[in-house]
Order: sequence, then C-alpha cells, then structure tokens
Amino acid sequence: MIPIVPIDFTDMNVLITGGTRGIGKAMSTLFSRLGANVFPINSKDCDFDNDDIQKFLNGFNNIDILINNAGVNIIDSFADINDTDFDSVMNVNVKTPYLISKHVLNNMVANKWGRIINIASVWGTKSISKRASYTTSKAALIGLTKTMAIEYAEHGVLINSISPGFTYTDLTSEILTPDQISLMLDKVPMKRMAEPLEIANTAAFLCSKYNTYITGQDVVIDGGFLIS
Repeated sequence: MIPIVPIDFTDMNVLITGGTRGIGKAMSTLFSRLGANVFPINSKDCDFDNDDIQKFLNGFNNIDILINNAGVNIIDSFADINDTDFDSVMNVNVKTPYLISKHVLNNMVANKWGRIINIASVWGTKSISKRASYTTSKAALIGLTKTMAIEYAEHGVLINSISPGFTYTDLTSEILTPDQISLMLDKVPMKRMAEPLEIANTAAFLCSKYNTYITGQDVVIDGGFLIS
C-alpha cells in the first residue's frame, strides 16, 4: 500500500494536462483529495498538437500549480521517422508545455508564488532503439525546465521536472505481455514498476509549501534503473 502525502492544497488551482488517465489521473485524484481545485484537461478538451491551444488557455488565468503531463510517443527507426510524426511529438511534448507555461507564469509572478512540474522520462536521459523522437522531446523538456527555473526563481516560482521510469498504468498492461514486463523488471533493481501514486506523491511534495528551495531539478523516479 502506497501512503498518501499529508499536504493541504485547499483553494489552490491546479492545471494538469493529460490528467484523465495513467499518471495524470493519479495526480488529478491526489491533488483533489488534498483539497485543490483541479482542472485535468486532455486531448478531448483541446488539441495539444495545435497552436490554437492559446485560445483554450484564455479560460485559465489564475493557476497556482501547473503540471505538464500530456505526452505522446511514436516509435520508429530513425531512418523511417515521418517528419510529420516527429513534429507532432515535439509539439505535444515540448511546445505545448512551453505555451501553457508562458500563459500561467504571469499570474504566478504577480502572486510571487507558483509551481510548475514538467513530466519528462528516463528516456530523456537514456535511450534505446526507435526512440529518437521521444528521447529528443523529453531531453528538450528537461532543458526547458532548467532554463525556466533560472529565470523565475527570484519571483518565487519553483520549476522542476519529474522523470518516471517503468510505471504500471492501464496502457502498460495493454501494450506489454507478461513476458515483456518480466524482461523489463529484470533491468530495475527494485524488481517492480512504479505505481502512479508514487509519481503523484513526488509531484505533490514539489508543488507544496514544504518545497522551498528545490528548483531546476530533474527528479528521477525509476527504482534505480538509470544507475544499474
């Protein structure tokens, strides 16, 4: 049983992209349980691969906490990557967090307080075959996080990324066979996948009043995968 962090987010407005499934759903559920007003937008609410997202964002002008969680992964050998697919991955995984962050930062600066979490991936640091688009996008997101953190630290806005490793979600069980999951876990020192709540707990801490000095960091949650 994964414990829940005892943090109070009463009256805080939290915008979570991709907040209706997987890790995003776990974060939406946790922040709501902790008292926050949560807006879990997904691709049905707006097109994350479209510059018109700016029009959609006009309805969100008082966001205290932003979690850029929506992402897409298109797997293909480098030579076979379709240019349109590459652009789509970069738009959803990098440009959308960039656009949404720019939108909410004005309010955060005015309030002299704010928190932004960008959900990256261990594949932003490490890579494997057929992940050129995804790894490029997540590495870029980590870089974006660091630069934003530098520029907004003096305004009381702390900005970090979280890089989950293998995480158990409905999608994981749908696309991987038991044998594939077993092979995956052999690479993880803790010999299990992360639960979405474990990612959500870390996000909650980083977004809370208890985080007063952590910014510009990529927090890896992978059971020791990257160091093994």
